[in-house]
Amino acid sequence: MNQSTARKARDTGTEQKSHVLTLPLENTRVDRSPHTYERWLIAKLLRMAGNPPVRFRLWNGDVIEPDEQRAEFTLHLTDPKALYALVTNPNLAFGDLYAAGRLEVEGDLPDLMEALYRAVHEARQKWPKWLDALWRNHAPRSTGISEAKENIHHHYDLGNEFYRLWLDNAEMQYTCAYYETPDLSLEQAQLAKLEHVCRKLRLKPGMTVVEAGCGWGGLARYMARNYGVKVHSYNISREQLDYARKEAHKQGLDHLVEYVEDDYRNISGQYDAFVSIGMLEHVGKENYEAMSELIKRSLKPDGIALLHSIGRNRPMLMNAWIEKRIFPGAYPPSIGEFMQICEHSDFSVLDVENLRLHYAQTLSHWMERFTENEDKVTAMYDEHFTRAWRMYLAGSMSAFRAGNLQLFQVVFAHSDNNQLPQSRQDLYNFPAAPEEG
Repeated sequence: MNQSTARKARDTGTEQKSHVLTLPLENTRVDRSPHTYERWLIAKLLRMAGNPPVRFRLWNGDVIEPDEQRAEFTLHLTDPKALYALVTNPNLAFGDLYAAGRLEVEGDLPDLMEALYRAVHEARQKWPKWLDALWRNHAPRSTGISEAKENIHHHYDLGNEFYRLWLDNAEMQYTCAYYETPDLSLEQAQLAKLEHVCRKLRLKPGMTVVEAGCGWGGLARYMARNYGVKVHSYNISREQLDYARKEAHKQGLDHLVEYVEDDYRNISGQYDAFVSIGMLEHVGKENYEAMSELIKRSLKPDGIALLHSIGRNRPMLMNAWIEKRIFPGAYPPSIGEFMQICEHSDFSVLDVENLRLHYAQTLSHWMERFTENEDKVTAMYDEHFTRAWRMYLAGSMSAFRAGNLQLFQVVFAHSDNNQLPQSRQDLYNFPAAPEEG
């Protein structure tokens, strides 16, 4: 970390050490041949992982090929301890070892991760119970009010300059874009997502909107600028709010947008629309009933709510490495768990859309830009940090491609609200994406 970045980190309370929690590159390199039982461990690991098309290159240069197919990727382990960590819990160790440079990948990283996800998904149906327990993902950290602030600080307060390197240049959207056509740029697709959300909320000039978790404030500004609504946006990330307020002032939207530095649980008042994009993953399913009650009291009788969240096909804990190193407290809900929010307060569900492949394409664009700026990222932080985020972006893209992750947009309203459109035709009357330029 250079001096100016370090000074900024101290001023904002975001020292690098609180964010780069990866294993050090230990001096564990050895000059010996692998033992017979170490070769056996690798063969066993490959079988338990569903025989993916992967070969291992060991610390002394020996190569171990897969039994049942031709290898498409090579994993290079630099030391025996790396092997033992990987066998003990690959869910946590794979990311740690890669970030520390103790596991190197030959081949396309996203393609490798997708192949691993698909192989493991099939194999785990036959795992013995002891292996499922050994390789388990741990429960997410608490998302209580004080803990939520630290969780958000860990991820979102890394510094606006970092995110600006690879997010869109339009509104700094760190959530799934909407690709009406596959040839859209990242900027077009992110603006299309904002327009798609506004249409689903049926916004009209003079309406009031409350937003739980506003990121860098792009949706609030878009709603105010394009639909003439008044928006109250809640966030607990100081770095994001600083950016959001400056942008709203620059665009002359201060009279329509208020960014509130507070937890979403402290939202008060009633509004024509309630919206939350990419925050439900951080709420924690133990808080879903309270969130449901919050939305119920915040929504006017004829109001509409929309929640947009990463999800699962069935209840499942977040990958241990992602939860521990990147997104503390994260839990993507299954669609059934998602519906608990609607059922608890007797909401009527109006629309459910899955944008899984849109998120895969979003991540592909993010990773292209991140890769182009890796030297700058390393200069801001260090090589461990860069490798960890490369793994995070590649793994996330692959999880959406493989179907391990979903992206749900759910629209709902009070059950006795009859002031609703009878079709969704108006959502598609004209393209949501702006023309390039």
